[in-house]
Amino acid sequence: MIDVQIIPILKDNYAYLLIGERGKTAIIDPGEAAPIIAELERQNLSLDYILNTHHHGDHIAGNGALIEKFDAKLVGPSKESIRISGMDITLSEGDHFSFDGEDVQILETPGHTSGHICFYFPASEMVFTGDALFLMSVGRLFEGTPEELWTTLRKLTALPDATKVYCGHEYTLSNAEFCLSVEPNNQALQARMDEVQTIRDEGRTTMPGTIAQEKQTNVFIRAESVERLAEIRKLKDEF
Repeated sequence: MIDVQIIPILKDNYAYLLIGERGKTAIIDPGEAAPIIAELERQNLSLDYILNTHHHGDHIAGNGALIEKFDAKLVGPSKESIRISGMDITLSEGDHFSFDGEDVQILETPGHTSGHICFYFPASEMVFTGDALFLMSVGRLFEGTPEELWTTLRKLTALPDATKVYCGHEYTLSNAEFCLSVEPNNQALQARMDEVQTIRDEGRTTMPGTIAQEKQTNVFIRAESVERLAEIRKLKDEF
């Protein structure tokens, strides 16, 4: 199995350090390099791969320094190759990437950006969703449409319920508050809100969630139509 270590970066971003049983390493969405370099040096590790979900600076700004120090291979979405410089491996929907002997499936998940991808590890039952899906929310539609977001959410919720969800930001508490404003009588959501409040009060990360939890508590996923999804996204933008 792959060891996933969460590295807080910037204000509220997460980068994810993956360490395979065979010794391979990868970092997902390094929005800054210094904390990641410090953690790798602390564990006496090198870095084999950098995986980018999309082109926004708070997910790729550390690429250059990490490549310079570790000569890591840069992996990212084919449809954002113009906006992420220096990619060694570009990936599209249906492509497979091998990390430490484990198959990684690529899901194209537009909405937040037009070329956003997610990295799905079936054997380890985990998916790294960047800003396509947050726990109890979704990323702003900077480039995509509600129709694209609808398709993205259907694709992600088709993953097995036990799949662990690792997303790009620690927004979970405020997301839960918003979801409760939309579905105040959702008992699963009320219980999840209490759980998240306790986790954050103790200074812990809410990552990972699961697909099963998201189906019960994420009002974007629970929207019954594209029109309702667009309406909820607009409400969240103004929340």
